[in-house]
Amino acid sequence: MKPEFDPPDAAVLSAVPYFAGLDEATRQAIARSAAPRACDAGQVVFLEAAPSAGLGVVATGWLKAIKLSADGREHILDLLGPGDAFNAIGVFAGATNPATVIALEPSRVWVFPRPFLVDLLATHPALAQAVIDDLAGRVLHLITMVEDLSLRTVEARLARLLLAHTASDSLPRQRWATQAEMAARLGTVPDVINRALRTLSHEGLIRVERRRIFILDRAGLRSKTKSAF
Repeated sequence: MKPEFDPPDAAVLSAVPYFAGLDEATRQAIARSAAPRACDAGQVVFLEAAPSAGLGVVATGWLKAIKLSADGREHILDLLGPGDAFNAIGVFAGATNPATVIALEPSRVWVFPRPFLVDLLATHPALAQAVIDDLAGRVLHLITMVEDLSLRTVEARLARLLLAHTASDSLPRQRWATQAEMAARLGTVPDVINRALRTLSHEGLIRVERRRIFILDRAGLRSKTKSAF
């Protein structure tokens, strides 16, 4: 990783939920603590079970947080874009990195050291509350993921994913958003995702293009989310 760009300024940090409620002087101090990292596509940013380097925040680009099975199968826990923070559990629980984070495209991230952030928690209630709120949200996200994997079909999981990410009935597809990546996010394999996309398309619920997926029938797609095994 190459530190080839500037640390964030306080105004940039005000858009990060963890730091939004802090005063200007504190955000400036946090900005000065940042270690900038430039990453190539496919490069590991954080490695699961390694000592926590700190809290990451995406400056530009996209990353994925993953878990790997013993046989090398990948499951995507989350996709991370500009402004998103990651590795909070490793930082605030005093644990090792809970997942591997990999750059999906050339990206830049800031890493804020754990000791500095932990010290701030004791004197800044707004940061402590933001951490509590965020970690609670992450727990709910993981509960929903377990529910999806255990109780819903792949079609239902796919329908939920599309609805959650298409406020305007149109979902842009990044260059790296292949069916393999989608399958890893939904806990299945590319062939099954391909069949699910074809089924939803044949039923007139979506239209799939190379760089975009359109929702044609939001109510019909929502009804698919209720289907179970």
